[in-house]
Amino acid sequence: MSVSRRDWTRESLAEGIRAGDTRALARAISLVENADPLAYELIRDIYPHTGGAYAIGVTGPPGVGKSTLISALVRHIRLQDRTVGVISVDPSSPFTQGALLGDRIRLADHFLDPGVFIRSMGTRGHLGGLAEATLQALLVLDAAGKDLVFLETVGAGQGEVEVIGIADSVVLVLMPGSGDSVQALKAGIMEIPDVIAINKMDHPAAKTMLNEVRSILSLDRDRAWQPPIVLTDATRDENVPELWSKVEEHRTYLESGGLLDERRRRNLTGEVFAVASGRAKAHLERAVAGDPELRRLLDDVQRRELDPLTAVREIMERVFKLGDATDGTHTR
Repeated sequence: MSVSRRDWTRESLAEGIRAGDTRALARAISLVENADPLAYELIRDIYPHTGGAYAIGVTGPPGVGKSTLISALVRHIRLQDRTVGVISVDPSSPFTQGALLGDRIRLADHFLDPGVFIRSMGTRGHLGGLAEATLQALLVLDAAGKDLVFLETVGAGQGEVEVIGIADSVVLVLMPGSGDSVQALKAGIMEIPDVIAINKMDHPAAKTMLNEVRSILSLDRDRAWQPPIVLTDATRDENVPELWSKVEEHRTYLESGGLLDERRRRNLTGEVFAVASGRAKAHLERAVAGDPELRRLLDDVQRRELDPLTAVREIMERVFKLGDATDGTHTR
C-alpha cells in the first residue's frame, strides 16, 4: 500500500529511508530543509545505519561546468551498477528550477533512474545554515544505502568550505580562460582539493592553466597526497573515466593508510562545531534583536563610544552567561 505524504510517521519514514524509497528520501530532506523537529528525531534514528556511503565534494567557481561534470560522472558510475545521490547546494546549478533546457535534457536520464537521487538544497530558515542542512541530507542518503554521494557547491566562502568539509574526497573544477579560476588559485582554495579537473580541455589556454596549477601545487611539498590534475570535457564525456579513476585512487590511498576513518572523525568533529557555531550565531542575533539594551551596545560601538571587544564581553555575559573567566580574557 502506498503511503501518502500526510501518512508518514517517524517510524515509517525511517523504514522508507533504509529501504531507499525515493518518496521517503524526498520527504526527509524537505523536513531537514525546513528545520522540522521531526528531522532531528529521524536523523537520530537512522544515524547508526550511516557510514557506508563515500562522499565526493565538487567545488569551483560558478560556470565552470560542475553540474555537467557530475552528470557525466554519474553516467559512468551507473555503468558499474553503483547507486548515487547528488546534493546540489549551488544556486546556479541545473538541478534547480532555473535550469537551462540543455542541461535538464542531459540530466533527464538520471531523474528517471531509480539508482540515482538528485536534490537541490535550499537553506531558508535553517538555523545552522548550509552546513547543517547538507550534513543531514547526506546522512539521509547514506542511510538509504547510496554507494556514492556527490555534494556540489559553488565558490569557496565559509559556508561552502563547511559543506565541502563533510566530503571524503574533494574535486576542484576549474576552467581555462576564466579569471575566476585564477582568483580561486590565489585565494588559497588549492589547500582544499584532492583531485583537480580542468574542464573544457580543448580551450587554447587549457595546457597553460595545467602548468599554472601544477606550479602552485608544487609549492606545498609537505603534502603527502599530491592532487592529480585531469583535463576533461564534460559535455563530450572526454576523460571522465580518467577523472573518476583519480577519485578512486584517492579513496584507495585513504583506505589503505587508515586515513579515511581519521578524516571522517576530523570532518564530523568539525561539522559539530560548524553547526554549533551557526546556531550560536543565530541565537545571538535573535537575542540582540530582542533586547534594546544589547542593541544600544552596538550603537555605542558604531558611534565609537565603546570598543568592540568590550561590547562582545557584555553581550556574551548577558546572552550566554559567559563572564571574563571563560571568554579568553584575563579576569581583573
